[in-house]
Amino acid sequence: MEEKPLLRWTSHPLLDFPLTSVILIIFMLLISIILFKTTVISWEAPLYFYLGMLFFIGSLITWFIPTTYEIYEDKLLIHYAIIKVEKEWSQFHCWYADKKGVLLSTFHRPRRLDGFRGQSLRFSKTRAEKEELFRLLSEKAGKEY
Repeated sequence: MEEKPLLRWTSHPLLDFPLTSVILIIFMLLISIILFKTTVISWEAPLYFYLGMLFFIGSLITWFIPTTYEIYEDKLLIHYAIIKVEKEWSQFHCWYADKKGVLLSTFHRPRRLDGFRGQSLRFSKTRAEKEELFRLLSEKAGKEY
């Protein structure tokens, strides 16, 4: 029998923040035009264009796909389109909130490396999960900053 999550929500930034999404898409088009002119037209090396666009779009892919978060008694599951990330609560020692979500830190106090080593949890558009999430994180993810 599969365990039922204590809290579950989905975040889809592309739909939740339409103005920011339009600005991001325009920015991506501008970068792709500049990259195309530089690599394909000037350098005559289209491979660099494809690699550059792959890395550029790959770094922003979580903005375009829905992300589902599930909190269990002993772990946190994050479902992207085809990727599932599972983290144990013992990995996190503190957490802090910002205007779009929560950052779980692997350090005992907030550090600059949290964006790389920690785990970010985005709120949904309605933020219906916010209060329950804060309560669960206080129990499971260490100290709040």
